[in-house]
Amino acid sequence: MGGKFDLNQQAYDWCVRAFDHVKNLLSVQIKLHHEHGQIDQGDIFLFNHFARMETFIPQYLIYQETGAFCRSIAAAELFKNNDRLTNLLYDLGALPNNHPDLMLTLACDILKGRKIIIFPEGGMVKDRQVLDDYGEYSIFSRSAHTRRKHHTGAARLAIGLQIIKLRVLEEYRRNNIKLLRTWADQLELPSADALIKTAHRPVTIVPANITFYPLRISDNILRRGAEILPGDLNQRAVEELIIEGNLFFEKTDMDIRLGTAIRPLESWVWWERLLATFLTRRISAPSHIFDADYLRKNTIRRSVTRGLRASISRLRNRYMRDIYREVTVNTSHIASQAILKSIEKAKTEISLIEFKQVIYLCIKALQQYRAVHLHRSICNPTIYRELLRTEMQELGQFLQSAVKAELIKLHTHEIVFLDKLGIEHEFDSVRLENPIEVYSNEVEPIKEVGNALDAAFADLPLIGPRDYAKLSFNDELVEFEWDKTYFDKPQYQEINHRETATADAKPFLLESESHYGILLVHGFLASPAEVRDFGGKLATAGYTVLGIRLKGHGTSPWDLRERSWQDWYTSVERGLEIIQALCKHVCVVGFSTGGALSLMLAAKRVGQIDSVISVSAPIEFRNKNMYFVPLMHGANRIVRWVSKYEGFIPFRPNESEHPNINYRNMPVRGLYELTRLVSKLKTDLKNVTCPVCIVQGTEDHIVDPVSAKIAYEGVGTNDKVLHWIESRRHGILNEDIGGIHALLLDFVERRAVRVNP
Repeated sequence: MGGKFDLNQQAYDWCVRAFDHVKNLLSVQIKLHHEHGQIDQGDIFLFNHFARMETFIPQYLIYQETGAFCRSIAAAELFKNNDRLTNLLYDLGALPNNHPDLMLTLACDILKGRKIIIFPEGGMVKDRQVLDDYGEYSIFSRSAHTRRKHHTGAARLAIGLQIIKLRVLEEYRRNNIKLLRTWADQLELPSADALIKTAHRPVTIVPANITFYPLRISDNILRRGAEILPGDLNQRAVEELIIEGNLFFEKTDMDIRLGTAIRPLESWVWWERLLATFLTRRISAPSHIFDADYLRKNTIRRSVTRGLRASISRLRNRYMRDIYREVTVNTSHIASQAILKSIEKAKTEISLIEFKQVIYLCIKALQQYRAVHLHRSICNPTIYRELLRTEMQELGQFLQSAVKAELIKLHTHEIVFLDKLGIEHEFDSVRLENPIEVYSNEVEPIKEVGNALDAAFADLPLIGPRDYAKLSFNDELVEFEWDKTYFDKPQYQEINHRETATADAKPFLLESESHYGILLVHGFLASPAEVRDFGGKLATAGYTVLGIRLKGHGTSPWDLRERSWQDWYTSVERGLEIIQALCKHVCVVGFSTGGALSLMLAAKRVGQIDSVISVSAPIEFRNKNMYFVPLMHGANRIVRWVSKYEGFIPFRPNESEHPNINYRNMPVRGLYELTRLVSKLKTDLKNVTCPVCIVQGTEDHIVDPVSAKIAYEGVGTNDKVLHWIESRRHGILNEDIGGIHALLLDFVERRAVRVNP
């Protein structure tokens, strides 16, 4: 079973090291999604097949994760010449699919702790069409020129090996060690104990899906280089060089997602378990379970084997379903199905705005399905919210590819569908000629995508500004979770573990029937938790209240270190747009840095804000070391440029008044951005023309109280008031010092009455 067909550890290690170097030269971004221990527990790993690179990357990743060697199955024609390539394939663990002892060899490998890689489609499925007209799983066979079912080899291997294990455990209970030693020798295991140990572990199949994104059809250097070779390239070769060359040399995401493990032993119904047990007792050697002649010779064995065929087919259908359910859904999938659904409704074009809105609504619906796996570009609102604003880069790339393929015409305000979309293309040209069909086919098994799109088309005429505002607020919640997860990686943990903030940092929205809304903006190093109590009082008074989160806050100090003051300001602008859709009039209330941002918002959004309340806004600081912050920031940048270190002094300790709310580690970059914000605000104060209420603590130990006078004198409005609160604390709003909540509620009430008499 082993012998000359056994893999060569030295050659295997060499190839792994070689790929370590080569992958850094490629543009493909490989991301393996799996649960802890999932690879260790798996025996048979099943993948879909779309490109040639899939035939070696899974082995590499499994070896990296676990150190386990992998067997894989390759086409028999690769082994015909018995040359160096054949020997290399054997060294790397590949076996021809017509190997006489294929199943038993694979079973032995699993018992030795190796992993098995199988592509049950039996070849590349270029059109991604895996569902037939009846909704059953099948694929096109190039050799037979017709559709066929997926191969059952993985199911037969898993069930056969599980039967061997059941027999081993039965003999172990009978204390038949002599037989077990014989079987251990036949299976090339070191001892009966080793065989018994591995028999206790159920055979485990791990269905997995590989999704490439995006699919590019532009020419590349690989295809052009092939032109200098003798002979003409056929259509198949040209297509593969272009499509698969772009997967290597253009920026491409390769998401490999492992699904839920399947254990035949646990999924058998009672009669299948009975048949398996019956057959277990009628094999006298491990090889017999994979020997068709042996199983056919006896009437009883033949009948039992026939009964287990249904189990094999059911297992095959289950793992193929699971493979296709693990697709990583992206924007191009949704856009493709949206186009084809429009054509089904006899439409010849679609408004570009409506097209983007439908995609956005579909994304928001799909985010509610935990079983649907979404590409990171449609998990991160920073990327996909651009659908409703300007242009989402991913969608732009998709549309340009569709234009290049002559599937659509793209005008300023609409997308026109061309006849080529309805033409059936050859298997070896469809990826080039109709990528829209390929994308659509790939997510066809995920019914949630189609259902979400149908709902989006139906809801589109009914969705108004308030609905979009609610969805935008949900984006704020999604973005908070995204940022929090992103900056929870191991490289950030040393700083994160020092943090003490436990208060709820999420943005909040408290709705009412009032036409007067309040936008609350928290301070530097804090989160919406800082203004949540005051927001509750405003809501109790009958106002709609939105507590927005400034980018970089409430997650990790590392997050804040990556953000500029413009990022903070953009957060405030989004908050304004949300509450403007819910309320006719808006008052912006900001504390500390939030106060500075509120004044900046009023200066830039003239006529859109009814009034501003600025509490403890920094213009001058008590700590004169703030003058040296730009110098420290510059030193940090130089260190990052010339070394692997994160800067000279990337963080400074922060002795916060509210350690349950504020970061304990203050990024110097954040301080630098704060000085830039203040510098810009000084020049913009004159543009503030709406009513302004400025509040400042008399002995604030963070913000120099002179800041309040500068702001009061600098704003361009004559409708302004300055209040002083007797306090040595900075956090006067959070702590309601000096009755500031009542003071501000009174100001808000007077403004609300004035605009809504």
